Amino acid sequence: MKVEQNISRLKYLLSLYKMTPDQLLLLISEGLKNPLTKEDILTTEIKVSNLKRIDKVFNKGLHYYLDPKSPEVSKEASIFFRKTKFSADLNIGAKKIVNQFEEFKISLSAISKLAEIKIERSLPVFGINQDPKIVAKQIRKELYPEFNPVPKEFLRDLISTFAKNNILVFEFVETWNKKEKANIDGFFLNPNVIVLKRQQSSFRREIFTLIHELGHYLINEEEIEQLDISNFGNNKLSAIERWCNDFAYYFLAGEFDNAFEQIEKAESKNDYQFDLIKNISKETHLSQIALFTKLLYQQKISPANYNSIKADFDEQYRIRLEDEKKQRELDKMHGIKKGGSTPKPINSPLLISTIQTAFYEGIINEYDVCKTLNISPDQLDKYLP
Repeated sequence: MKVEQNISRLKYLLSLYKMTPDQLLLLISEGLKNPLTKEDILTTEIKVSNLKRIDKVFNKGLHYYLDPKSPEVSKEASIFFRKTKFSADLNIGAKKIVNQFEEFKISLSAISKLAEIKIERSLPVFGINQDPKIVAKQIRKELYPEFNPVPKEFLRDLISTFAKNNILVFEFVETWNKKEKANIDGFFLNPNVIVLKRQQSSFRREIFTLIHELGHYLINEEEIEQLDISNFGNNKLSAIERWCNDFAYYFLAGEFDNAFEQIEKAESKNDYQFDLIKNISKETHLSQIALFTKLLYQQKISPANYNSIKADFDEQYRIRLEDEKKQRELDKMHGIKKGGSTPKPINSPLLISTIQTAFYEGIINEYDVCKTLNISPDQLDKYLP
C-alpha cells in the first residue's frame, strides 16, 4: 500500500537532524535483506511500510509526512537552526529529546499567549567578564531555597524557586532498557527553558547540571551538553563552559567555599581529606569527585592520587550498575516482576500554573492537561481543584 507524502517534510527533518539521506537509509534498512534506496523514500508515492520505518527514527507520527503544508526552516523553529556546534557530539537520541522539548516550548508559548500569561525574564543578563563568584552570591539570594539534605527534594525545591523567577525546568526520564539513550545531561533554550536528564544514580549530578545550565541562562547562551565533572575547571574548556562550571560551584558551595579553600594538601597522611570532602559534599550537594577535581586544579592533590581516587569512585559505580543488571536478570529468570512504574519527572510549578490557567480560560481541555502534566484522569482533582 502506498500513500502520498510531502517530501519537503522529510527533507526538513533531515536538515533539522543534520542527517544525509544515506545516513537515514542506513538506519531504516537495518534487518532488511535488500536495503532501501533513495528512490524508495524520496518519492511522492511511498510505501506505508517504508514510511513507518522512517518514523521509527523521527517519532513524528505518520500524519506528519502526509501534511501538505511545508514546514518553515527558521531560527525560531529550532536551536539546530540557530547553532551549528554544541559541546556534545549529539546522537540521534539526544536530537530527538531536544526537538521534543523545543516543540513543547513553542506549544507552551502559544498557549501562554492565548491565555494572556506573560512569562518575562526577572533576572538580569550577565557577561562572562563578570566574576562568577560574585554573580553566584547575588543569584543565591534570589534562587537558593532552604537547604534540604535529601538531594532529590533539594532538586525539587530548586525547580520551585526557579519557577518563581519565571525559569521553566523540565526533566526527562530514560528507562534502563531504552535502546537509544540521549548522550546529554541537560540544555538551555532561550528564553527561559532548562531541560535535565533524570540521573537515577546521582541526583547531585543532576543538581550540578541544573545550576550549570542556570549559568547559561544568566549569560543568555544556549547550549546542549554532556557534563564531565572530571573537566571541572579544565583550561581546555571554552570560556563560557568554565564560567558556568565556576558559577555552579560557587552557587552550591556558598559559605562552605571558605572551608574548602582552607583545605591543606590532600595526601595519605591526612587520608586525602576524605572526611572533610564528604562533609562538604553532604552540606552542599556538590559531588565528592567534583570537589576532588577542584582540589586537583588548585594543585592541592597530586594527579596520581587524584586518578587513584577517581578510579575507585568509577569502580564503585561500575559494581553498582553490574549488581543492578544481575538483579534484573535474576528477576527475569524467576519470573519476578518488580512493582511500580517508570519514574515520573518533576513538574515545575510554573508549568502547572500555566496549564491550570489555560484550562480555566478554555484554551485546553482535560485530556490536554493529563497529557501535558503526565498524569492519569483520576489525578485531575489534585491539579484542577
